[in-house]
Amino acid sequence: MPLNIDFQQICLHLLNFAILFTGLYLILYKPVKDFMNKRQEHYKDMEKKADDNKAEAEELKKSYEEKLASVDEEISAKKRSADAEISSLRKEQIEKAEAEAEKIVKDAKDKAKRESDRIIHEADKEAKNIVADAAEQLVKGSLSDNYDAFLKETNKE
Repeated sequence: MPLNIDFQQICLHLLNFAILFTGLYLILYKPVKDFMNKRQEHYKDMEKKADDNKAEAEELKKSYEEKLASVDEEISAKKRSADAEISSLRKEQIEKAEAEAEKIVKDAKDKAKRESDRIIHEADKEAKNIVADAAEQLVKGSLSDNYDAFLKETNKE
């Protein structure tokens, strides 16, 4: 042994290194590796759940948007229906009001005609009475001052 190298010493160091490596592998590396694998699986599961939740949320959003669109369509349909109903009711009210106005005008014209006929009849009757009185006075030969005043007034008109 010229370099002071002992083969037995080298073998013992190799054996000690192998025992140390095995012990450290069992005590440190394997548990840390298992922990890291579990942690990685945990985060993969969380990511998968998040993706599933995101997909479910997008699905819900899509269904709610469809429902909202259908509700908007329903609202606009009901609005159109209500507008049409209001329009028909308004038209009906206008027709009723026009019919009532026509009836009122017709009744007023009829009443005015009757009143006019009555006034004309009374005036005619009064004129006949005056003419009869005047004729009677003429026949009697005496014209009174009242008759002269009447004739003057009728000539003025």
